[in-house]
Amino acid sequence: MIVMVTGGNAGIGYFVAERLAAAGEEVVIGSRDAAKAGVALKVLRERVPGARVRHVRLDLADLASLGESVAEIGRLDAVVLNAGVYLEGPERRETAAGHEMTFGVNHLGHFALVALLWPQLAPGARIVTTGSFAAKSARLDFADLHTTRGYTPKLAYERSKLAQTLFAMELHRRAEGMLSIVVHPGGALDSLTPDRPPLHVRSPVQKLTAWPMRIVLQGKDDGARPAVHAVLDPGVDSGQIWGPRVFGMRGRPRPEPVRGAYADLEAAARLWAASVELTGVEPGAGVGSGGGGGPGPGPGVGAGVGMVPG
Repeated sequence: MIVMVTGGNAGIGYFVAERLAAAGEEVVIGSRDAAKAGVALKVLRERVPGARVRHVRLDLADLASLGESVAEIGRLDAVVLNAGVYLEGPERRETAAGHEMTFGVNHLGHFALVALLWPQLAPGARIVTTGSFAAKSARLDFADLHTTRGYTPKLAYERSKLAQTLFAMELHRRAEGMLSIVVHPGGALDSLTPDRPPLHVRSPVQKLTAWPMRIVLQGKDDGARPAVHAVLDPGVDSGQIWGPRVFGMRGRPRPEPVRGAYADLEAAARLWAASVELTGVEPGAGVGSGGGGGPGPGPGVGAGVGMVPG
């Protein structure tokens, strides 16, 4: 199996890649920073001797660059849409295409990536989207998807994670022959995450003070388990949400109910249509899942992708 992990150079994404490599799968790490990806590859190969892992440059904030990245990836059996941003500071930022940065990277970048990868996805491929319990209290404003009014980093992040979850649910309804699954890591903390020097190193104080939190929270290594389960377990079904077993915060993965905002069919369909308009591409439009179709760009893709008005 060949699996791509976006943002696999750090955090939960790294541990998804490490666990998949340890299971014998070939892993493609998508990251815009080649230097950081190089460190992650070195650490992973030290942890998993003989690991089949490589890096492809991937900048989800630059839609116009995605076609070139996809051409390097080749055939895939699964994609873990893990990369994401949570901006620091009060300043609102935009992508090159004029999209609010958090929404543009977390949702629109992954939406366009899936559309471009479509001809290269094997029959029965699994598309695993990383959601967040932060999305449960969010609501999308379809008159202001880019949060130009009342912007805060928290609000933009919550909306972007709800958008990702709704995209995954709509993809489940539309993508015959594919599996679309949502996962979330629960309460995954750096201070509870095992060291992977020089990628991640905790101080003795961090280790000591974090220990009591293991009662209700976990490290990012365990936060990776739902995504790995969604990729590998034959019992996982399309349209499911998987998260940690204990209060949704820690423990082994289990399926969770799809309800509330996640089950809003009208919102999911409206978001899909808006995403097509904003990116200029649509997953599955005009192409079949061919498993090994040429690595060229999908329909509507090229320099124009990044030039669709935001």
